[in-house]
Amino acid sequence: MSTGMNQRRRRGWLVGHPLLRRYLPLVHEDLVQVYARDLRKWLILAPIIGAVTGLAITGIVIVILGKLWPVVLRYYIGHHWAIVPGLVGGMVLTGLIMQLFTPDPDEHSTEEIIRSYHEHQGDIDIRPFIAKIVAAVTTVGFGGSAALEGPSIYGGGALGSWLWGKLRRMGLDARDRRIMMITGAAAGMSAVFRAPLTGIVFALEMPYRDDLAHEALVPSLISSVVAYVTLISFLGSAPLFDFVHPRSFTRHDLYWSALEGVLLGLIAMAFVVTFRRVRTFFVRWGIPHWAKLGAGGLLTGLCGVGFLYFYNGPLVPLGPNYEAVDMILNGHHGSLQLVVFSIFKLLATIFTLGAGGVSAMFVPLFLSGGALGTAFAQAIVHSPDVALYAAVGMAAFISAGYKTPLAAAVFVAEATGGHAFLIPALIGAAVAYAVSGDASASGDQRLHEGVKLQELTETPVSAIMQTQMAAVQGGITVQEFVRTLTPHVHHDVFPVFDGDRLLGAVTLWAALHVPPDRWEDTQVRDLIDARIGRIRPECDVTEALRLLLAEHTQPMLLVVSDQGTILGIVTKTDILHALRTRRGVPESMKLEKPATV
Repeated sequence: MSTGMNQRRRRGWLVGHPLLRRYLPLVHEDLVQVYARDLRKWLILAPIIGAVTGLAITGIVIVILGKLWPVVLRYYIGHHWAIVPGLVGGMVLTGLIMQLFTPDPDEHSTEEIIRSYHEHQGDIDIRPFIAKIVAAVTTVGFGGSAALEGPSIYGGGALGSWLWGKLRRMGLDARDRRIMMITGAAAGMSAVFRAPLTGIVFALEMPYRDDLAHEALVPSLISSVVAYVTLISFLGSAPLFDFVHPRSFTRHDLYWSALEGVLLGLIAMAFVVTFRRVRTFFVRWGIPHWAKLGAGGLLTGLCGVGFLYFYNGPLVPLGPNYEAVDMILNGHHGSLQLVVFSIFKLLATIFTLGAGGVSAMFVPLFLSGGALGTAFAQAIVHSPDVALYAAVGMAAFISAGYKTPLAAAVFVAEATGGHAFLIPALIGAAVAYAVSGDASASGDQRLHEGVKLQELTETPVSAIMQTQMAAVQGGITVQEFVRTLTPHVHHDVFPVFDGDRLLGAVTLWAALHVPPDRWEDTQVRDLIDARIGRIRPECDVTEALRLLLAEHTQPMLLVVSDQGTILGIVTKTDILHALRTRRGVPESMKLEKPATV
């Protein structure tokens, strides 16, 4: 009894000690500040996203790399005549799946994740999820020039968005859905390449051409590690690519790496511009989606047959091409063969993904960069360390093509299993990034976050949109347009309709640049800009501004309801007016809000 009473007295004395009573509130205050961003919820949510994504990506890897593609590749190598019909059949099947089971067959993979991040607060329609994953399997598994990062990034992002709805009771808000989507995308990239750092950095760089999605850093870090551990629990931790361990680089290697970055940056820029034009052509081509994919499969198959005609062997520029990376790194191929391989690989990628194939081009880019880097080392530098220049080429091509220089350098470090290539890769990636300008394989990447309109955070566009619009019928002439509208309105952008169907927008600037003697013969429909976006009324004003300042500047945004009814329009002037009003700028200094009729 006395022993127990003595222990209770000591505990009571300890708890009531003046020092504890003085400093415990300070410790509590410090902990509150440390966890002010509610990091605790991400310690629960991020592992869930990582585990679910890791399991899904493991299944995709097993199906494509373990079951389907090895069989198809062996058959193609043994029966070259089967390449074209095999690819046409696989791509047609992809087109039918996308056309019949998805609302928009042109929206998928990495592009859907980026678009959802910027325009829909991370809200992804999960209903066509299975159809899009199956379409990715048929695209890649039958030889389309793409790889697994497309379905992995989309799959992880879609699962993250879906889990937001299932776990919303944990106090999640609308902003958290966007974070969870990027967190899932990072987990998918981390798992498929068995490279957690690459997954994190690529997912954070992906939405912007010169910035990071900083808000998702901590949860992406956690989910990427969990997804990686989940996958290697089933498939092992062996690296995907077998790089030869290099010696240390020299000062001259850095000079050559910079020159390699210049050359590959220019090549990547030409590739990206060509791809974007081909993609635009296929999207606008007025034939069924499955027929577009059939045409893409035919052209992709011809690329494979064409290369094998010149260089018969196991190296072929089709499919996920993981095996081709080791062949190029550890085999003996002439410089001309490597250059020809890169040309056919890039062409096959243009035809596969430009036609609408469901995947992405991370592997085609670094494979082409590795082949060109090896050729550069053999033919120009005459260096025995071809692996170093292959790594620099990979980093440079990824950096220039996807505008992800950090992910490119980190990927090289993880893929090589060391840091010997890191500095040369950073130099090549930085130079290629600068040389290639704003050209990006992703049309939905935005410029940097820039200065956020903090004063308008959480403000929906419905609060600032113009609800009275001066609409124009596309069939009227420029003369009627100018005579009817200019005396009555002060704004200069107008939506154009054909009956009730929206065609686009027209500006007074475009109309006034038509020679006056052609005003009577020129219709407004001839002057429209079809690049007019649609947003929902609850869309944040900052997201609307990102759309208006995107790569292809849009004159206005239409605010539409869920039923497709047009509720109003938003222009940059409307946002500027709202900002000035919110900041309390004196009335004498405010811009007059555009008049509407």
